[in-house]
Amino acid sequence: MIRDGRTTKAAGDLTRKEMKGPDHFQVAATDAAEWLSKNRRLAGAALAAAAVFVVAGLVVHGYVTSGRNAAGGQLYRALDAADGVVSTVPLPGVDRPVFVSEAERQKAIVAAADEVRKAHAGTRAAITAALASGEAHLRLGEWDAAVADLNAYLATAPADDALRFAGLDGLARAQEGKGDLAAAAATFERAGREAPFYRDRAELERARVLAVAGKVDEARKLLAGFPGEFKDSPLKAEAARRLAALGGK
Repeated sequence: MIRDGRTTKAAGDLTRKEMKGPDHFQVAATDAAEWLSKNRRLAGAALAAAAVFVVAGLVVHGYVTSGRNAAGGQLYRALDAADGVVSTVPLPGVDRPVFVSEAERQKAIVAAADEVRKAHAGTRAAITAALASGEAHLRLGEWDAAVADLNAYLATAPADDALRFAGLDGLARAQEGKGDLAAAAATFERAGREAPFYRDRAELERARVLAVAGKVDEARKLLAGFPGEFKDSPLKAEAARRLAALGGK
C-alpha cells in the first residue's frame, strides 16, 4: 500500500510488536478506517450479524481520530483484549492475551474502555470507547449497561459517524434482550433514518422484531414490500426467505 510516497503494510500484516508502536499503529489504523469507509455495506452486514466484530474496527477508528497518543494507547488495550484467545489451558508461544472464558475477555474490554472514558472524557477516543464498552456488555447479556453505553455513544458521536449503525444495531439488540420489543423495533426504524446506507438491513431486522412481538401482519407487510423498496439490496433473498417463513408470498 502506498501512502505519501512510501510503502506501508496493511493492518493485518503488522506484527503485534509493531502495532504497539504509535507510528506503525497510526498508519495501520488509518488504513483500517479508510477500508471501513469505502466498504461500509460489507462492514454493516458483519456488524449486524455479530456485534463482537465491531470492537477491532471501532478501536482503530477511535485511535486515529482521537488525535491523542495517550488516549489511543489506552484504547489499544481494548483492541488487545478483543484480539485475545479464550483457553482454559496455557498456550506457550501465543503473543495475544489469553482469557479463561469469553466472559473474561469481554470484561477486559469493558475495563480498558472505562479507563479511556475516565481519563480522556470528551475526546473522540472516549466516544469510541463507549461503543466498545456497550458492545462488550451486549455480548455479556448485561442489557441495561449496554443500553447506557450505546446511548452515550450515540449522543456524542458525529451524526455521520461511520460506526453509527453499529451503535444503533447494538442498542436495538440490547433492548430486545431486555424484552422491550417495541423499543427495539423503534430503534431499528431510527437506524434506517440515521444510517440510510444500511436502511435495508435495519428494515429486515425491524420486521424480525415485529414478528417476535406477535405483529406478524406488520412484519409480512415490510417483507413483502422489501424487493420494491430495495431493488439493489443483496438482502432481498433473505427477506423473501423470512416472508415465506411467516406464511407470506
